[in-house]
Amino acid sequence: MMTRNGELLGAGRWLTGGGGTLDCVDPATGEVFAAVSAADVADVHAAAERAAAAASEPSWADLLPHERARLLVRVADLIERDAERLSALQTRNTGKTLAESRALVASAAGTFRFTAAACETMQGALTPQRGQHIAMSRYEPIGVVGAITPWNSPIASDAQKVAPALAAGNAVLVKPAEATPLVSLALAELILEAGVPAGLMSVLPGPGAVVGDAIVRHRRVGKVSFTGGTGTGRLIGRIAAEKIMPVSMELGGKSPTIVCADADLDHAVAGVLYGIFSSTGQSCIAGSRIFVHSDVYDEFTARLVAGARRLVTGPGTDPATQVGPLATFTHRDRVAAMVDRAREEGADVLCGGGLPENPELARGAYYLPTLLAGLANESKTCQEEIFGPVGALLPYTDENDLVAQANGTVYGLAAGIWTRDYRRAWSLARRIEAGTVWVNTYKQFSIATPFSGLKESGIGTEKGRDGILSYMRQKSVYFGLDPEPLPWAAG
Repeated sequence: MMTRNGELLGAGRWLTGGGGTLDCVDPATGEVFAAVSAADVADVHAAAERAAAAASEPSWADLLPHERARLLVRVADLIERDAERLSALQTRNTGKTLAESRALVASAAGTFRFTAAACETMQGALTPQRGQHIAMSRYEPIGVVGAITPWNSPIASDAQKVAPALAAGNAVLVKPAEATPLVSLALAELILEAGVPAGLMSVLPGPGAVVGDAIVRHRRVGKVSFTGGTGTGRLIGRIAAEKIMPVSMELGGKSPTIVCADADLDHAVAGVLYGIFSSTGQSCIAGSRIFVHSDVYDEFTARLVAGARRLVTGPGTDPATQVGPLATFTHRDRVAAMVDRAREEGADVLCGGGLPENPELARGAYYLPTLLAGLANESKTCQEEIFGPVGALLPYTDENDLVAQANGTVYGLAAGIWTRDYRRAWSLARRIEAGTVWVNTYKQFSIATPFSGLKESGIGTEKGRDGILSYMRQKSVYFGLDPEPLPWAAG
């Protein structure tokens, strides 16, 4: 299941890094099952310099878009060929259920395939003539880009950054999360097997404060795409400002889910359960604040609690499992501490609120699906991202007050609305401050649809046809048509 004997990939070269080793722990059992070489600052510097040289090689720089698209299609084919291996690897390294890992691997293949099609059909622009010249606008690669990816869904996150970066003609330095580097390394192997020039691809595991910082600061890196916490995003933003470097960042969330009085409660209960407890709640768009109209609050809450109690907690390898372990024991303990703080704030724990009693799960990083009530929207529990299987129920009556509460956080990543009234849905969707709004569904994505966050949930956009352009620079070229010299300087 391991790749390349634990070596890292520095601009196409498999090597032992200078940063020691990182243990990979199965969160379902606590077992250390692999070790990966970590990079240091010198490794980052060497990889960035070689990447810059590889990106400027005519064999890559002069490759036409449809030729780059061919390579991306090959990557998609190889991901599909190795789907079971990649899914098993991600499940063991992150604790995700195999069903979710399989879906994310399929999503990664789809990302490369869609990006290939978008790459092949990219167009510049011949702008309207306004003088004795013809002007065109074209897009060119940035050169070297940094991609700093999270631990909660590494295969999909890597694909969403690497595919458009390569399609744009760049070299990529990937910094995976410390705890989950294995799938990033396995994906890199497939990218090289597909025929992408070796120097264009690096995977540099290691601490963010060392490896991530070195990538962001390096003079050769012309853009950074980051998915992770808002605090780290602020640090990246400060460095980028000093460099005058573009960044795109998907950061935290505290997403509201709204259950209106006329909602189909069968759909709403199932959707809200999925929105907060799938991925064990380790999702930036998790619907963690559950606003329910007072007319249906009691019935909905009873049904939601009953549904949460029925969810099966267990290892991701068990087909019956719906809620796997959290990705690390450290994070599990953080989630538990935040629920304890919620109790101190006066929360009523309706279900969960602790570790499972099943002795077979005692060695894993498990935490039960938890629903809280009795908190104000202004409480720390309802304002700070928990990033675990914890949701808070909040009744509402007035729609204007609902909107104010839903928007009453520093975040603006996603929202869900459950109603039979399309006029109400449209009105609420427009008023809620969120980059993505789902109506009568939740956590559904398309690589063809742009994704972004508002406020402290991020900056910039991923996915969609324009996702490639975010990894490029725009240039205007003018061709003079006047047969006479410019009059200002004519002799």
